[in-house]
Amino acid sequence: MNHKPSLMKILSPAKINLFLQVTGKRPDGYHELFSLMCRVDLCDVIQLEFGGRKIQIETNNSQIPLDETNLAFKAATLFLNSLNKKDGLNIAIKKNIPVAAGLGGGSSNAASVLLGLNRHYNFPINREALMSMGRSIGADVPFFIFQKTAFATGIGDKLEAYSKPLPYCLLLIYPEIRVSTHEVYRNFNLRLTKCKKKLKKTPLKKIGFDASLHLCNDLESITASKYPVINSIKERLLKHGAVGALMSGSGPTVFGLFSDPETAIKAKETFDLDTQVEIYLTKIIDKINFSDC
Repeated sequence: MNHKPSLMKILSPAKINLFLQVTGKRPDGYHELFSLMCRVDLCDVIQLEFGGRKIQIETNNSQIPLDETNLAFKAATLFLNSLNKKDGLNIAIKKNIPVAAGLGGGSSNAASVLLGLNRHYNFPINREALMSMGRSIGADVPFFIFQKTAFATGIGDKLEAYSKPLPYCLLLIYPEIRVSTHEVYRNFNLRLTKCKKKLKKTPLKKIGFDASLHLCNDLESITASKYPVINSIKERLLKHGAVGALMSGSGPTVFGLFSDPETAIKAKETFDLDTQVEIYLTKIIDKINFSDC
């Protein structure tokens, strides 16, 4: 008789937006986007322990809610309800990704729970349906279920795999500020977008992403106007050899793209004594193994 394992560990990676253009606003309040999203090797670790009578969350980060407002909790509830299961589940989240930082940590956690539960129950839900389930939790969740670097349109949930190489090392600088995505979009003015012209200058899908041409984020000016440190971090990254620097998502994390690891490491050393920031030397990954994170 085969017994399912009672424990499952899953890596839950962060994401960055190599560009993020806001293309419109929908009647339901969501904004339409055009973005190039990729996962990086900065990962939370999710442990699913099956059994018990209810869904429970535990974590090493006091900023994370432990109730039904937690996206991983929502994901587990939604999945189990879809199968009419009353099974208990303990979700232990070891957070390495900063919270509310523009890196998609909560959405990634939710996607990891959906993927893990789907595996545990022998794949009763196909990927498209799982992505649709994820969409009801958060706009970035389908991307993490898609599990590939992708062009994202719609509210970020319509995905097209991007297969050209992205030969960059990354330095992520998180200035220890929590940013509300909802607040950023609420203050967004569609008439002041800057990315449209930049992204249409070149046939992006044909030539592939080029940091010197395509780095752009329509949300950056909103967050940076409130937190000037974002622009100063960008300037420091460029001064120390980055081929480009940009805020990811709604911020406040800024990433620098470097063409070689040595330059990235030297740039990191210039931030190491700064107690006001967290620094992560990372790389873009397409397939994730435990050895990656």
